[in-house]
Amino acid sequence: MRIFIIPLKKAIISLLLFALAIIVLLVGLYMVKDTMALVPEKKIPIYSVDTRDKKIAISFDAAWGETYTKDILDILDKYEVKTTFFLVGFWVDKYPEMVKEISNRGHEVGNHSTSHPKMSLLNKDQIIRELENTSSKIEKIIGKRTTVFRPPFGDYNNTLLETASELGYYTIQWDVDSLDWKELGANHVVDRVVKNVKNGSIVLFHNNAKYVREYLPLVLEKLKSQGYEIVPVSDLIYKDNYTIDSTGRQKSNN
Repeated sequence: MRIFIIPLKKAIISLLLFALAIIVLLVGLYMVKDTMALVPEKKIPIYSVDTRDKKIAISFDAAWGETYTKDILDILDKYEVKTTFFLVGFWVDKYPEMVKEISNRGHEVGNHSTSHPKMSLLNKDQIIRELENTSSKIEKIIGKRTTVFRPPFGDYNNTLLETASELGYYTIQWDVDSLDWKELGANHVVDRVVKNVKNGSIVLFHNNAKYVREYLPLVLEKLKSQGYEIVPVSDLIYKDNYTIDSTGRQKSNN
């Protein structure tokens, strides 16, 4: 049997280097943990709702015209469907009678900002003005405050979500984008929506999309034939005691 003798000096140096490596590793881990603690958790708005019920919401963003809005309301009446219209402040200014008509027909009116900016570029005070100005305009017309908000372009950050919540808003996105604004034809919209919708989905449409009068009846017929109940956004989401997962799916804690 061979016996290896390590010189004392060399052994001490090796131990010191090993100890130094351990110290560096521990300090590094502590710094990483400390840095992570300083990074705020990314908040997520509501994209869809986790539910066993065959229930969905469809929604219309209104910003750039109202040519087809009366037709949309007539179609929704025909199929006995209530939905949510997210309105921009300058649209409210331009079409106050249509805002009143939307509400009088039993649809939910939501807030879509005042000037349609990218909300993540705004500070808290600017966000408050964007939401509160439009809320006040809508309240003067229909007599009640809005409680759901959709950020323009779907753009958001933690400051927006926290501020909207402080003002009493649920921030709403969508998990099914009809892409109706691309004007690819009615069949494209119908296929895209029907193939992607599921329990708890929130569908995005636009009130001034070119083919809306053609695709909307087809979408409603197909969804109803599949057994879906279509409701306003506020009737789909949970109001309290909920969590939102990393995909934006809202789940009840009950």
